[in-house]
Amino acid sequence: MSPAGSRDVAIHRFRVSTQLARRLEQHGLRPAEVAQRAALPAGFFEQEKIFVSTGELFSLWRAIADASGDPAIGLKLGGEACVEHHDPAAIAALCSQSFGDAVQRMARYKQLTCPEEIHTDVAKDEVAVEFVWLLAEEDEPPVLVDLCLSWILGIGRRGTGQPLTPQRLELARTPAHRELLEAHYGCRVQFKSTRNALVFRRGDLERPFVTYNADLLAMLGPQLDRELRLRREGESLGERVKATVKRLLAGRRPSLQDVARQLGMSARTLQRRLTESGATFQTMVEEARREMARHYLSQTSLELVETAYLLGFEDSNSFFRAFHHWEGTSPGEWRNARRA
Repeated sequence: MSPAGSRDVAIHRFRVSTQLARRLEQHGLRPAEVAQRAALPAGFFEQEKIFVSTGELFSLWRAIADASGDPAIGLKLGGEACVEHHDPAAIAALCSQSFGDAVQRMARYKQLTCPEEIHTDVAKDEVAVEFVWLLAEEDEPPVLVDLCLSWILGIGRRGTGQPLTPQRLELARTPAHRELLEAHYGCRVQFKSTRNALVFRRGDLERPFVTYNADLLAMLGPQLDRELRLRREGESLGERVKATVKRLLAGRRPSLQDVARQLGMSARTLQRRLTESGATFQTMVEEARREMARHYLSQTSLELVETAYLLGFEDSNSFFRAFHHWEGTSPGEWRNARRA
């Protein structure tokens, strides 16, 4: 798809899962060879965190398709993703009450992670779901289209616990592998379309999710909504740093380098700009942890040890000491006082 006009996109890079190399090997592909085909740096898949531009992402998936020679490789990789490999927005979608609710959450939160959007188009009794790459300067590779549409259908099928079937699949490409695609999606394929989209019946959006989890939504939803609101309103650097730290907090403490990458700047630049604003990275991390601790303790029923893990503390004792320093009391006593 063509770029969305002159729109200013705050997030300009995609994060490639570090699990992709292992998954490629499971399909008989050599990650090093794929990186070479895509003209990506040596050791590309060995990085702790992998970020690419839209053009590099397209090159990567074209290389995967060429190296595989399997016309179903995108469908396979898109449909087999495990829940633990999803980002917070996708996990929130799986915890939604219905398929329609899940699609809305994915569309709303997608812009927090990469220069890509999920568009929904409602017409009469149909709803079309389409992925749009905002910074693309060329058509997206068919294998990437297969991956994304298969992924969103997988969310629907996993959430409903049923063989959710679209009404049709619309593809901009010329006819190829019709039987393969129709067998995977369970619907007819319309080639040479004006878009790449899955079209569902409006009634499909009302299907309830068996994976609905109100407690987890109460934990993830408010933070993601706040991030989105701050991004739209034009937040300060400190708020952007704290929002990024909160998103990365999950069993570890994000480093200055981690946050700088997410914000699209060097660690040195981030450090300098924080200093100029009279703040420090350490202060931002502690404020983010304190705010999330108060949220978890007041809004969820998580155990204290689980809360400590989600805040990136090595053990619960470290969390207890930090919380006592912040609030002058223990986490358990603070929670009980709030409930009372």
